[in-house]
Amino acid sequence: MATETPQHRLEIDLRTAMKAGEKERLSTLRMLLTELNNEAIKSGEVDEAGFVVLVRRAMKQRDEAAEQFTKGDRAELAAKELREREILSSYLPAQVDEATIRAAAEETAAAQGLAPGAGMGVLMKALRERFGAGADGATLSRICKEVLAGR
Repeated sequence: MATETPQHRLEIDLRTAMKAGEKERLSTLRMLLTELNNEAIKSGEVDEAGFVVLVRRAMKQRDEAAEQFTKGDRAELAAKELREREILSSYLPAQVDEATIRAAAEETAAAQGLAPGAGMGVLMKALRERFGAGADGATLSRICKEVLAGR
């Protein structure tokens, strides 16, 4: 049997949420499915890596909205955004812990003799290839900077 596509998984989860009467989950999944369909129209079928990018983008939007609502003293709306973010996070692959990333960064930097500055791009590329969707770019960047600054 062929691997299950992100769209197929979303459609199944959407039906489950509809049957269970989970309104917030339903609206969040509909939004994500719409984003997925729009991306498919723009650039053809969305693969697993493209789907992860879409989910991360949607999560970042929720984080930014929650921050704005918090600044505007709208705690209930901020909480709603954070609940939606949690729903979206369930579609990401399991994340690699920071200690594993740091160990790999230190090992790679030492093996290649990387220094701050020019070594950042090389180290980021190596870690992205190694961990893929299991680590977000912001975490990788922060750890790379810390490791290279300590050299």
